[in-house]
Amino acid sequence: MFSERIAESVVERRKRKQAEEARASEIASREQKIARLTEQCNSLKEENQKIQYEHLSLQKELESAREQVRTLQEEVERRHEWVKKSEELLQRNKEQKVEFEKRLKEKDRELQEAFTKNVDLSREIRDSAERYKLLEKECKIKDEEIQVLKAQIDKYIAEVQARVKEIRLLNDTIAAYKRVQEENEWVSKRDFNRLNEEYGQLERELEEKESYLEKAKDEIAALHQELVRLKATPAAAGSVTTETAETVTAGEAAEPAAEAASSTAQPAGVLPAAEGPSVEPPAAEPSQAEQPVAEEPQAAEAPHAEVAAVAEPSGEAVAAEDAPVEEEAAVAKEAGPRPTPRISLERVRNIGIMAHIDAGKTTLSERILFYTGKSHKIGEVHDGKAQMDWMKQEQERGITITAAATTCFWKDTRINLIDTPGHVDFTAEVERSLRVLDGAVAVFCAVGGVEPQSETVWRQSDKYGVPKIAFVNKMDRTGADFYAVLKDIEEKLEAHIAPIEIPIGAEDQFRGVVDLIEMKAYFYQDETQGKEYRIEDIPADLVETASKYRLVMIERVAALDDALMKKYLEAPDSITTEEIVSTLRKGTVTNKIIPVLCGAAFKNKGVQNLLDAVVRYLPSPLDLPPVKGHDFKDPTVEVVRKPDSNEPLAALAFKVQADPHMGKLVYVRVYSGILSTGTYILNATKNKRERIGRLVQMHANQRENIDYAFAGDIVAVVGMSHTITGDTLTDYENPVLLESIEFPVPVVSLSIAPKSRSDQEKLGKGLAKLTEEDPTFLVQTDEETKETILTGMGELHLEIIVDRLKVEFGVEAIVGKPKVAYRETITAGASAEGKYIKQSGGRGQYGHVVFDIAPAESGKGIEFVDKIKGGAIPRSFIPAVEKGVKEAAQKGIYAGYPVVDVHIELVDGSFHEVDSSELSFKMAGIIGFKEAFMKAKPILLEPYMNLEASTPEEYANSIIGYICSCRGKILNMETKGKQKIISAEVPLAEMFGYATNLRSLSSGRANASMEFSKYLQVPNEIAQKVIAERKEKQAQEGRSA
Repeated sequence: MFSERIAESVVERRKRKQAEEARASEIASREQKIARLTEQCNSLKEENQKIQYEHLSLQKELESAREQVRTLQEEVERRHEWVKKSEELLQRNKEQKVEFEKRLKEKDRELQEAFTKNVDLSREIRDSAERYKLLEKECKIKDEEIQVLKAQIDKYIAEVQARVKEIRLLNDTIAAYKRVQEENEWVSKRDFNRLNEEYGQLERELEEKESYLEKAKDEIAALHQELVRLKATPAAAGSVTTETAETVTAGEAAEPAAEAASSTAQPAGVLPAAEGPSVEPPAAEPSQAEQPVAEEPQAAEAPHAEVAAVAEPSGEAVAAEDAPVEEEAAVAKEAGPRPTPRISLERVRNIGIMAHIDAGKTTLSERILFYTGKSHKIGEVHDGKAQMDWMKQEQERGITITAAATTCFWKDTRINLIDTPGHVDFTAEVERSLRVLDGAVAVFCAVGGVEPQSETVWRQSDKYGVPKIAFVNKMDRTGADFYAVLKDIEEKLEAHIAPIEIPIGAEDQFRGVVDLIEMKAYFYQDETQGKEYRIEDIPADLVETASKYRLVMIERVAALDDALMKKYLEAPDSITTEEIVSTLRKGTVTNKIIPVLCGAAFKNKGVQNLLDAVVRYLPSPLDLPPVKGHDFKDPTVEVVRKPDSNEPLAALAFKVQADPHMGKLVYVRVYSGILSTGTYILNATKNKRERIGRLVQMHANQRENIDYAFAGDIVAVVGMSHTITGDTLTDYENPVLLESIEFPVPVVSLSIAPKSRSDQEKLGKGLAKLTEEDPTFLVQTDEETKETILTGMGELHLEIIVDRLKVEFGVEAIVGKPKVAYRETITAGASAEGKYIKQSGGRGQYGHVVFDIAPAESGKGIEFVDKIKGGAIPRSFIPAVEKGVKEAAQKGIYAGYPVVDVHIELVDGSFHEVDSSELSFKMAGIIGFKEAFMKAKPILLEPYMNLEASTPEEYANSIIGYICSCRGKILNMETKGKQKIISAEVPLAEMFGYATNLRSLSSGRANASMEFSKYLQVPNEIAQKVIAERKEKQAQEGRSA
């Protein structure tokens, strides 16, 4: 019991102790809370004091605001009074403005009319001077032609006189027959029939002779008219030509000869009155003694045979007579005197403007038109009024979409100018323009320097060996650096350049340029839009820099010529201006050096110097090697055409345009010979005849009719139906095939469908015309889904196509999202056979082929090689096999995309004497190719693009992260000023909408551009996903169908 009480006592003490500890802990906790509350109270007091202070401040501000309100109310009242007065004044100003606008429009109209008259007058004066020079040359040629015509007239007179004698002889023969008939009372029926036939034969011969005389008379009259015209031509030109007595005599002799022919000829079947009545059958038969008289007509047939031989026209004449009515004018035109060009070929420049987008190409082109007098007003791109950007889509977007051609004159030199697009999606326009140009102006932005599309167009110009001069534009922009651009051109383009100008100032201080050849400064006056400029001494602060760069220029020019280099090493200052210009021209024409100029087209500075450089340094057609082609029938035989209008015709069609008013326009560069309206020529590429309906000189979308196009001209032709881009045009007698034009591969596709049945026909017509215009725009029908698929160079390209379908052809369509144009290929070799055997009663089908396939080089497409030996397959069936292979390749095998870069050999096979046909071997080719392809480890290819992004440094990491997330590979990164230039290679499939994403990541401060690079293998996981999606779509389309 005691122990229990002790235990209870211990437990109770423990409980009390625990209770005391709990109370102590609670007290401590409460004290802490009290402390925190105290702190909070102190804090609230402080905040209360602040609030009271702020309240007092706000009360003061409120009082101040009330005071301001009162002040403002007074101001508002004053403003109301001022507004009333302003409205009255504005009303008066509006009335004055309307009156001024009317006067301004009237003055503008008068100015435009006066300008047009001045331009026309200048053109007439220039043309008259040219015609005067040419007519002086023509006079000598015409004198020779007159002598030739005189000989021809003498020949025709002799022939007419001979025909007159023959007709008289025939009339005498007929008279003799009539006398015999009158002397005899009767003839036998047999003799009468014979005589009657002979008489009819003589009448027919007489009719032929009369017809021939009529033709001869017409020819003599035509020759006489031509003779008179040739005599009158020199007189019309103001030159004095003395007519010789022989010429006059020949012309006068033609008239009596024609009159004699006219008096001798009678209507068919009518005899001269003196010859007596016509023969009628008598009642009696003639005597035997008088029968030999009937043989006299046989003797008269001999001279007739000779006449027929003389009168027989040549093969050319027969062809002309047999030609259709519409060809007669063409034949006559070709037979006439050969026209001569109005301007000599050495004073012709065929040039293009090429650059990256937004470098200022079109702005520069507009200034060229203004300063050369082609236009009286400068059209600005940002206003949508640039003459060279005439398409609605160009005016809305402020970019060039299609190459525009025009012609202007600068210092007696004719400049055929083509303004090309700068966006990568329209690189085909640059490609086909550079193919036919003799020179180019490469425009660079003074801030951006060498940009991605700058490199692309530079490579394209090098491909065709086009001489170039460089123009550093936008020297007035913030960040402009001429010397940095020079370094950029040398490093990125590996170009050998020679600066012939340096800028005076930069950015908003840019005032003009220094000519390093003449060592003079050019200052352009803003008041006259740069038309007037001052030539002064070089500013003192630029003399040292100018001397330095002049020495650099002279050194680089001297390196082109050994004699000049020797002179440079002895005494650089002894080199004359003429030597610099001459050597620089030779180097530019041979693509050994690039002259570099600078300016600001938008500010109207430096353009006239550029035009001088175009005339001085870029080549004429005569400065370049003759164009080469190959023989029409034998591709191994090289044919050369010199740039001469007297050479046989050789021209290249480089652009097709669907004009809503004139139909199909074909742009043509004439390399040799002459194109004439109304004549027929040969399309050597297609072996088709084409008619030149009309020839027009283009000024953007405006046209000027001309009669002839000479060697060196760039014109548009109306009326050709078979010709497309890249076709060679030539004459029938001397056909030649020129090198065609290759275009880049389109990589972006989308589907399109008409909204209604009425749009279906319009869609078909519109797509047909647009595909004819644009070689990089393809239209296909998906065999599985029956969708119409449009394929182009990029999203913008297809967007423009769809917009043109709506605007130009009135098509309302449902457009799908852009897709990647995948391709299929193989990675290994394989062999397989294809058999197509079908027997269904009667004649069956039998085809058997054996293939070996292997990967081909990139870009080779499908290489089909026939290696059949021993007649295993008849030669007549081989083309059907190839057709089957290419048809299967186009449709795709692995994933339904076109097959590329496969080398396929047809090595064996068999045939049936009866059952084999082209169809059976085509089907066997399809089956065999599919089987071999699937054995050769097929893969899917996707297009990769070269991407260049420019971004401020602070956003560089975000941009790089985005590129890497798109399966991209960073190739290079460099710093240019405060910008980071990131170069990368990215798959197109990941880059749709990339521009928006980059702007979002950089707060709108980054920009980028892409161009196609090559096709690479799709990663296996992604490839399987793409294949599955395509099969699923095909299945859905099949179920809906």
